[in-house]
Amino acid sequence: MKILKLLYELGSLNVSEVARRIGSNFAATSEHLKVLEAEGILQELTYGRVRMYRFNEASAKAKAVKSLIEAWEQNK
Repeated sequence: MKILKLLYELGSLNVSEVARRIGSNFAATSEHLKVLEAEGILQELTYGRVRMYRFNEASAKAKAVKSLIEAWEQNK
């Protein structure tokens, strides 16, 4: 959930920046991001050797996750 909330708030980030901000290592973060991409929630954009991740705006799952985060934030 930390990864999803972070990308919701900031838009798109590379793997290293996601790992740094959530306090995880690169390998574990990369695997989590790949799973979220495989499920269609995130989209990977590659610029040379840099992989950027963001929500997949065309995905119904991504829209549902974003709605969940918005509802959670409103009820804090």
